[in-house]
Formats: sequence, structure tokens, C-alpha cells
Amino acid sequence: MDRNTTRADTVPGDVVILDIVGFHENERAEQLVKAEGAWLLFLPPYSPGLNPTEMAFSKLKALLRKRAARGFDTITQALGDIISLFSVIECRNFFKTAGYEAE
Repeated sequence: MDRNTTRADTVPGDVVILDIVGFHENERAEQLVKAEGAWLLFLPPYSPGLNPTEMAFSKLKALLRKRAARGFDTITQALGDIISLFSVIECRNFFKTAGYEAE
């Protein structure tokens, strides 16, 4: 990763969650994240049942199918409506179910 690479702002204690792909396993990227006081958490090898993103996306796809939205504008509107159906507690539980619950 060079210094011109765009990155999200992090603060000490932040967790940067990454899936396991070759370009995420980069020593320089890890050094930059740790220099900000954040740390990296790699998801386990792909397993839908252990991937909080996959759990949320599964729900999103099911709700989107129910809307039968076709076309960019209708899909965009449906997604805007659907996203409010994800509570903070539910999203936290996706991580808990996947084994990422903090002590």
C-alpha cells in the first residue's frame, strides 16, 4: 500500500474487519492501521454461517425479492426503505452469532 492509497479515518481502538483475500494481507497496510491505534480482524475462511455480512445480505436479498423491484430507481427506493428494517441490536447479533462478540 503506498501513501497515496485512500483509507478510512481510524481512531485508537477502532477495528478494521477484512475478509481473507491476498491483497488484504499486506504488511504495510497492517502497519498503517496499527500506527493509528486500530487493529485488524480477519474474517474466517468463507463460511456463510460465520460471516455477519452474509447474514445481513441474505436478509436484504429476501426483503428485496418480496418488493419485486425492477430497474435502478425502484431498487434504490426499495433499498432505502429496507435498510431501516435492520436494527442496531439485530446487526450486533449478526456479529455475535458469527462468534465476534467482544468480552
